[in-house]
Amino acid sequence: MSEDLSGLNLTELYDRLVMPDAPVALSLWPQTAGWVWLGLGLLVALAVAGRIATLRHRARAYRRAALVALESAGDDPAAIADILRRTALAGFPRRDVAGLSGDAWLRFLDAAAPGPGFSGTEAGRVLASAPYRDQPPHSDLPRMAAAWIRTHRRQGARG
Repeated sequence: MSEDLSGLNLTELYDRLVMPDAPVALSLWPQTAGWVWLGLGLLVALAVAGRIATLRHRARAYRRAALVALESAGDDPAAIADILRRTALAGFPRRDVAGLSGDAWLRFLDAAAPGPGFSGTEAGRVLASAPYRDQPPHSDLPRMAAAWIRTHRRQGARG
């Protein structure tokens, strides 16, 4: 029953082809419930991560404000001392900060941030006495204050 096609050219052969039916459309919807749950879990995880990032950003707003104020204070020791005090009051419980002065204040600053501290330094002496009497500017004080603002941490606290 085969038909002799030897005398036909390529165009004629092509015209005699029977085209197959189009394939069934594939659904893009996940085929198992596991993929749906995985997608929902991923969305929830992203939402939680976004919320945590937002809260952390808001919690650090006082640091950003202090760094801006510190930049505008220049090398004025009294202004730097005031900025550090306000920053400490924003980041720590008032009962731990408000009554501190002199060496106790410098020890608190040292304990709250890693790195070289204020105690026992000329910059620390200038900082401790600046709120009470005029002090000449100290070249290290703005840099040390900025480092403290960026790195201070409550004992046992994150962020």
